[in-house]
Amino acid sequence: MTERPANITVNKKTRELTIVWDDAHTSVYPFDLLRAACPCASCRGGHENMKPEPDPSVFVRKMAESPSTRLANVVKTGSYALTFVWEDGHDYGIYNWHYLRALCPCEEDRKKFRSADE
Repeated sequence: MTERPANITVNKKTRELTIVWDDAHTSVYPFDLLRAACPCASCRGGHENMKPEPDPSVFVRKMAESPSTRLANVVKTGSYALTFVWEDGHDYGIYNWHYLRALCPCEEDRKKFRSADE
């Protein structure tokens, strides 16, 4: 599967990022999920914990609304990823297209990426 976004929108009022993928699937990401799943080495606990998919625990971890979960900006990183700039200044995670699709919280994608979770 080659993941590519067709459209990306940020809604700061509802605190969600929406990606419509080139296969017409729509993924809606709450800001707290995006922050909980930050793929940087610091948030993952070191380079030895770096994987192409998010840790399954991010889907049950809830983060309170705070500067760390308020999105200040979204920056396109090359043609392969997004970098989120959070109000607390954190901006180290590079969320590539595959990682974002694997992070989709919908039941369909959770089943598709479950083997990677286990």
